[in-house]
Amino acid sequence: MTGERRATAPDGPGVTAGERTAPEPPLSRNRDYRLLWGSQALSEFGFHATMIAFPLLVLALTGSGAASGLVMGTIAAAQMVAGLPAGVLADRYDRKVIMLVCEGAQTVSAVTLAVAVWTDTATVAHMVVVAAVFGACAALFEPAESASLPALVTDAQLPTAVAMNTARASMGQLSGTASGGFLFAAGRFVPFLADAVTHAVSFTALLFLRLPRRERPTGPAPHPGREVLDGLRWVWRERPIRVTVLCAIVLNLFFSAFYIVVVVLAGTRGVPSGEVGVMAAMLGAGGLAGALVAPAWHRRLGPYRAIVAVFWALALLTPLAVLVHDGYLTGVLFALMALFPPTANTAIMTDQLLRTPDALRGRLTSVLVLACGAAGAAGPALGGLLTEVLPGDGAILVCSAGITVAAVLTTAGPTLRGLPRDRPEEEPPGES
Repeated sequence: MTGERRATAPDGPGVTAGERTAPEPPLSRNRDYRLLWGSQALSEFGFHATMIAFPLLVLALTGSGAASGLVMGTIAAAQMVAGLPAGVLADRYDRKVIMLVCEGAQTVSAVTLAVAVWTDTATVAHMVVVAAVFGACAALFEPAESASLPALVTDAQLPTAVAMNTARASMGQLSGTASGGFLFAAGRFVPFLADAVTHAVSFTALLFLRLPRRERPTGPAPHPGREVLDGLRWVWRERPIRVTVLCAIVLNLFFSAFYIVVVVLAGTRGVPSGEVGVMAAMLGAGGLAGALVAPAWHRRLGPYRAIVAVFWALALLTPLAVLVHDGYLTGVLFALMALFPPTANTAIMTDQLLRTPDALRGRLTSVLVLACGAAGAAGPALGGLLTEVLPGDGAILVCSAGITVAAVLTTAGPTLRGLPRDRPEEEPPGES
């Protein structure tokens, strides 16, 4: 890894990535990364505030739980449908333009819904359309942003950038979720107006983002379906990437299943709903803290030891839920467990982005997001099923056993042992 990257004048005629070399500023003074990070911190706040307000709005207007499920399900369905094509678009077209289009589309959609709610003309059909736009834009934006990171920061800064993006997502979820209900109470249209404002500000900030111009292949573009298959083949053919994707899937599956199991058992044991809310909040707080310490842990451990350490930490902590029945203590356990996955995420994403050619990075991200999203969706279903078929704490022990088996395999497997064990090149103090 190096301490500098190829920098270009992105708007200059005839200049392409790699033609000029310039010292790279520390990440804390990297103008373009700060623009991207700050703009998305705003967007994610608005998005999560809207995710809380959407079901409240549908229930207030229709009184139908089914209609509420339809709207929220549309967001998830749009993300899934747009997932793989999003990677193709991020690899084929200008990534900055894709990000701008996503922010612009969400701004317009949120404005139309805010106006409709304010004038008492909102309909379920309108909300479904807006939900589809939100879900599709979320799916389209992420590959474009992730694939752009190696062009904005140095190889040595990439783990910190990945971890800070994870911290940003946690902050957006915590602040947006906490604020959405209050905004809705102030006025039914207010959360959607706030969402429109955050996306509009993000759109404006991204106009000033400077991304090095990418060289694109000449000749006719291949069929989109073929490009999707090329991305899937790349992920499957590259053994280190394939194995780390499987690690991410296993973590998402069993951790989300474990979470549902513990919440269900807390309800059956009479834990007050307020304590259950604290449990969920402490999980988010632990994830945020974990994202903030992930760069330091990643530098100290390196990719192999970071991934293995996370699996073993979760394998040792999950069985403790059998012994802990108090809601607040369970929240502490959740917070401890949530400290570790961001380090694994940092190690996995950094290694994958550095291994993958720029022309395939969008598709790599879309495959990872889709696979982890499917695992995250299957996890609650698995957890619910386990609570039905296993008595008492048996479901917790099954989740713990699954994570332990994965920890053994990741520790002993030759592929992960082939990842670097030494510390990555560290930046001078104060540069990240």
